[in-house]
Amino acid sequence: MNRSDTASRSAVSVPAPHARVRSPRELAALSLGALGVAFGDIGTSPLYAIRECVYGAHAVPPTAENVYGILSLVSWSLILVVALKYLVFVLRADNHGEGGVLALFAMLTPSQAKAGRGLAALLMLGLFGAGLLYGDGVITPVISILGAMEGLGVRVPAFQPAIVPITVGILVLLFMVQRHGTGRIGSAFGVVMLVWFSTLAVTGVRAIMVHPEVVQAINPIWGVRFFLHHGWHAFFLLGAVFLVVTGSEALYADMGHFGRQAIRIGWFTVVMPALLLNYYGQGANLVAHPAAAENPFYALAPGWTLYPMLALATCAAIVASQALISGLFSITRQAMQLGYWPRLRIMHTSADEEGQIYIPEMNYFLMTACIALTIGFGSSTAIVSAYGIAVTGTMIITSCMFWVVSRRLMGWSTPAATLLVGMFLTVEISFFAANAVKIASGGWFPLVMGSVVFSIMTTWRRGRDYLAYKVTTDSLPLEMFLAEVEANKPYRVRGTAVFMTSSASGTPSVLLHYFKHSKVLHEQVVLCTVVAERVPKVKPQRMVDAAELGHGFWKVTARMGFMQDPDVPAIMRQARKEGANIDLSDVSYYLGRETLLTGGGAPMARWRKVLFSFLSRNARPATQFFHLPPNRVVELGAQIEL
Repeated sequence: MNRSDTASRSAVSVPAPHARVRSPRELAALSLGALGVAFGDIGTSPLYAIRECVYGAHAVPPTAENVYGILSLVSWSLILVVALKYLVFVLRADNHGEGGVLALFAMLTPSQAKAGRGLAALLMLGLFGAGLLYGDGVITPVISILGAMEGLGVRVPAFQPAIVPITVGILVLLFMVQRHGTGRIGSAFGVVMLVWFSTLAVTGVRAIMVHPEVVQAINPIWGVRFFLHHGWHAFFLLGAVFLVVTGSEALYADMGHFGRQAIRIGWFTVVMPALLLNYYGQGANLVAHPAAAENPFYALAPGWTLYPMLALATCAAIVASQALISGLFSITRQAMQLGYWPRLRIMHTSADEEGQIYIPEMNYFLMTACIALTIGFGSSTAIVSAYGIAVTGTMIITSCMFWVVSRRLMGWSTPAATLLVGMFLTVEISFFAANAVKIASGGWFPLVMGSVVFSIMTTWRRGRDYLAYKVTTDSLPLEMFLAEVEANKPYRVRGTAVFMTSSASGTPSVLLHYFKHSKVLHEQVVLCTVVAERVPKVKPQRMVDAAELGHGFWKVTARMGFMQDPDVPAIMRQARKEGANIDLSDVSYYLGRETLLTGGGAPMARWRKVLFSFLSRNARPATQFFHLPPNRVVELGAQIEL
């Protein structure tokens, strides 16, 4: 087995024997936290899922037979997709504890070179799946808050015109508070969602007690009968049934925050029972009162309880939205560290929790997109058409990548992996096909969003790879430069100069320009390279290597995971501990600033060159990205033709 195989296999814990054994109290706290983050999206599906089945574009009359058939499809969707696929199997595939489509992508990337075009195409699909998550992150806050607000129109129709403006106001407030971080209110998220799930269960049980016959819908025969009776209409209705499993991908993506055990405990003890009880309660109420089809969820709230339910639903929707927004911040940082996204400003909002970050540019982009989506679609029913494509697409991509991971890294046999993943894909492709008919009425939105994000990610990576290649081929070998220094013995000034470089063997172009014009060198010269590893975090003991090159030159290599930020001053302090002769009180940092010209012969389409040049001009300055003190930075410009 070669080195890349060993590294890849070590990235998978299945299960994690090295994981720390947690006490029951710790598991309870983590499970409560998971309720407030990981389950926020799927936990608000009762607001609109059943309504779309009996009141949406492909609705069926709420007769007893139809309701039982819908509930059977809902039940087995939750069991097969969420419980079996994600909770039992997919959570086993973690990249040093981190989950999500980009974590799978990072696990598979090291073996791309020897895997041929098949895996390369799958990895491109993985990037597109990450792009679809951005579409999901825009849609979820809108559909969750709109779904909660639409309860205003249930009892007071006069409030109907105010639903969209109120939703826009809540969205603006939600995004404005992002800069303060979730640390202060994060502890309350779990409590809010625990109250929410408890309320779902209680209101569902009340209705089930009135019509207990509804529990027979757990029998899959009712789902089969529903398909036999309605034919293609039942197939199209799957697009509405699918709404009950939206948020499943978030369970996997949030595994790094809480661990698979806490997520499983939260799902099987609280979330799944509460969701099933509420769905069955809505079904029982529909059988008894077919007029409740206009909004079956709020129909479970008798009399004065509608307004407390509305307030609680709004809180739950905000929590669900917050989870998706925070998740997109994390995905964006991962993409930056993996080299697939331009540098953006990252603000840490907690001194204790590394994962709590805020990205201003992404925050305002999401806010603008959410407001535009709210005004453009106007109701949760209309946005449902846009919702399914994003989530089903990501699920299918995750299943395909999991098949490769299970075979290559987890040691599964091809028949076993194919049988299991084939079952998942059969369900998910059916959901995708049912949602595909909605592309013209809104499903185009996440596809456009995914395509835009995919284009940005691939263009940025291709452009940076070309720049690195050009710099490497045009640079002077480091050995030759050191030989010239030894022969000419240039004048050395006091202090330490740190030159950032992406090349391990060449002389940084910024060093060559500096030496050409100044004719002097510092007493100590450090060539610093930051290497992005395909793991979430690199252990401190192997993060920094320092090697002496002679003549006052040092080579410092820092390895950073895709969940870590490169802090060059901290790297220099660690390098000094590793033996590097660095005067930390007198350090100057030298950076190159490229001006890109698009008239060269780079193997990129013209539009990609223009896009890459635009992204490069608007990317976060390297000074901020590497946490360099501005008063110690010297930038030297250069023109490069693409």
